[in-house]
Amino acid sequence: MLRTYPQHFFAYFFTGRYDEWAHESYMKNLSKNLFFAVFLLFAVTAVFSFFAETDNADPKVITLSELAAKISDGEVTRVVVNGEELKVSLKDGGEVISRKETETGFSETIVNYGVAPEMLRTMEISVEEPSGFKYWMGILIPTLLPVILMVALFWFIFRQAKTGANQAFSFGKANMKLWSGAGEKIKFKDVAGLREAKEELEEVVDFLRNPQKFIDMGAKIPRGVLLMGQPGTGKTLLARAVAGEGNVPFFHMSASEFVEMFVGVGASRVRDLFETAKKAAPSIVFIDEIDAVGRERGTGLGGGHDEREQTLNQILVEMDGFERDTNVIIMAATNRPDVLDAALLRPGRFDRRVVLDMPDLNDREEILKIHAKGKPVQNVDLRAVAVRTPGFSGADLANLANEAAILAARSNRKIITQDDFFNSIEKVMLGPARKSRAITENEKQITAYHEAGHALVAAGLKDSDPVHKVTIISRGLAGGYTLKLPTEERRLKTKTQFLADLAVALGGFVAESTVFGDVSTGSSSDLKYATEIANKIVTQYGMSEKLGPRTLGKNHEMIFLGREISAEKDYSEKTSEIIDEEVSRFVKKSFDIAKKIIIGHKNALDAIAKTLIEKETIEQQEFSDLMKEYGMRQISIR
Repeated sequence: MLRTYPQHFFAYFFTGRYDEWAHESYMKNLSKNLFFAVFLLFAVTAVFSFFAETDNADPKVITLSELAAKISDGEVTRVVVNGEELKVSLKDGGEVISRKETETGFSETIVNYGVAPEMLRTMEISVEEPSGFKYWMGILIPTLLPVILMVALFWFIFRQAKTGANQAFSFGKANMKLWSGAGEKIKFKDVAGLREAKEELEEVVDFLRNPQKFIDMGAKIPRGVLLMGQPGTGKTLLARAVAGEGNVPFFHMSASEFVEMFVGVGASRVRDLFETAKKAAPSIVFIDEIDAVGRERGTGLGGGHDEREQTLNQILVEMDGFERDTNVIIMAATNRPDVLDAALLRPGRFDRRVVLDMPDLNDREEILKIHAKGKPVQNVDLRAVAVRTPGFSGADLANLANEAAILAARSNRKIITQDDFFNSIEKVMLGPARKSRAITENEKQITAYHEAGHALVAAGLKDSDPVHKVTIISRGLAGGYTLKLPTEERRLKTKTQFLADLAVALGGFVAESTVFGDVSTGSSSDLKYATEIANKIVTQYGMSEKLGPRTLGKNHEMIFLGREISAEKDYSEKTSEIIDEEVSRFVKKSFDIAKKIIIGHKNALDAIAKTLIEKETIEQQEFSDLMKEYGMRQISIR
């Protein structure tokens, strides 16, 4: 709720905004402004004090008649004439002041008052002409100082209002930046992986460099290129590579910078952006996170025509309106292509859609090599690091290499080792290790059996990924964890693999209930994961025998709130009950399989838990040897 103080008027006047931020901004500068005013007051006072005529004791002022009497009595030794002022020195050491009443000289004036001329010869009479810097400053400062103060006051006021006024007149200007090529220049060779995406963009750069060979074939320049991919896959990095490769002006801007609180600003900035790019044609314009303004229209509450939609309409017109002969290529990046307006994606606007996938094993190794350059890496198998990082994006791998360097520096070492990379993987995935976390022996035993349950079920299923590491060292919010990694890269997942993941997720819960006859809150995240997987098996992947090959429910995830409120389910209440039954059936089936494995290999479970309590961590080879020792046999979950 806004506070209503009188200074809000001044905050509004100087900042153009009547809100809490304006009030805080105004009050923040108030102390500085008061200091400036006090300093100016002291400066003016000092100037007046310097040039003012001051004496320790003010002399007595007498009339000319009294002065004439003193001269006649012989009491005056010296008279200094300064304009109309007479400074009189007496024999007793005193001083008095008198003033002339006429423009005649002093001698003539004083004689007229009855002083004998011979009395004037007994004293010294001198004329002091006003001159010097102090005299002229005494005349000029009283005249000029008010003018100077008024000019300074107006300058101060306009300087305070300048930001708000300029902002008001520059709202319609696009805050775009022209890439100058200064600093680090990124080329396509500096971007590991993304071969198909680089080929598409190399073609665009070639079109701008050598347009004639395409024109001779009757080809037209592509209007727009949309980079789509999950966060961290390298969309902005590829745009920087295009800027580094192309010899044309490259303008870049974030989509969120178009929209302001004032209506019409976004559309005006779009016009300014494209107008500038057309003047510099051939050129490239890159709009990052275009989903900020490119979301589907007519989906808000009330379906109103808001500022974002007006901005999108202007982008649509600029990209493919009546003016089509402009050599401007629009590049945009988003990780939410599903929410973009259909008109933005049609041919003639974003002609090319470049999909950036998560890097595979070979790509991850290449990315790690790039980020390992310039670092003192010694005897590090980057291939092994790449094997342990399935699902990592390029940004994750860059962070991983940086964390490895930080871990080495923290240990006061000059080289980065393999263990630094392996430890940084777990740190990126789960957070830093919390070895100082104090837990009771009972909690440590429960955690050991919980993780042993996960690992044992994973080792006992053919369709589960092999176990690489089991530990009860707390990281992040996890009390312990079991690291499973696939033996090969895969894009598809089968129903049996999903069921195996379900059984492994429930392994910790089953182990606790089997060994202790009770369960703890440590299984909450496992149960949540298992429920989500079972729900997707039934509603998204069509793997339920009862419901058959169909999807159920709209996967908008509350993107369009206006539609979600009015939308109806695409299945009946009876189907909803069947969904609940199927989800429970899949969870129950996986639970029974996990229980069968744990009860059937209780000795192996105890051995794993005992080793974890002693060592806290079991690596892949030690775990495999332990399973062979207890004759672990794998079963299928079919």
